[in-house]
Amino acid sequence: MSIRPSKIICVGRSYADHAKELGNAIPDRPVLFIKPPSSLISLDDGISWNTTLGSLHHECELTLRIDHTLKNETDPEKAVAAIGAITLGLDLTLRDLQDDLKKKGQPWERAKAFDGACVLADWVETSEVKAWDAVTFDFKVNGELRQKGDTSLLLFSIADLLCDMSQVFTLEVGDVVMTGTPAGVGALASGDQLRMTLNGQTQDFVWQTFVK
Repeated sequence: MSIRPSKIICVGRSYADHAKELGNAIPDRPVLFIKPPSSLISLDDGISWNTTLGSLHHECELTLRIDHTLKNETDPEKAVAAIGAITLGLDLTLRDLQDDLKKKGQPWERAKAFDGACVLADWVETSEVKAWDAVTFDFKVNGELRQKGDTSLLLFSIADLLCDMSQVFTLEVGDVVMTGTPAGVGALASGDQLRMTLNGQTQDFVWQTFVK
């Protein structure tokens, strides 16, 4: 399926350790924000940004593709059944700009929704997922482990996230959901080699890209 998403819904502070590393409070409900379709690029495009806007941070996340519409859904099983594929993605963040916007009490879009702010790897069928609370992944920069994710550590389960989102936004066919990043986010530099690994039950899926 190659339908362009109507929106990319992201979850902030979904891992407690990540919230703590940025000095944020642990939320009592999912923190949601949206990236537009224009922010979406593939790994082959490589990563670049306007360096005058400050540092660019990586946030590696388990990412879902919605294949069946969800609206006001309350049944966790139906919510999970709407997931058609998964992959790993990078929620790229202009951290200096975001910090400045936060201090001013302004929205994050300039730091989170710019062109190229959402980088997705190839989609993997959900048959590779044996348990939604046991999906693991890691992210390396120049061979060094930066982030290690495990959905058993999510503050809100995959099913709960989708049900909560569907109360606010209709999740349409092709929409993308980024489930949040674990601790270990950090700045990227020109020439960095990036490697993401999604750990499956039968095989690992590995993708690589670079920073221009």
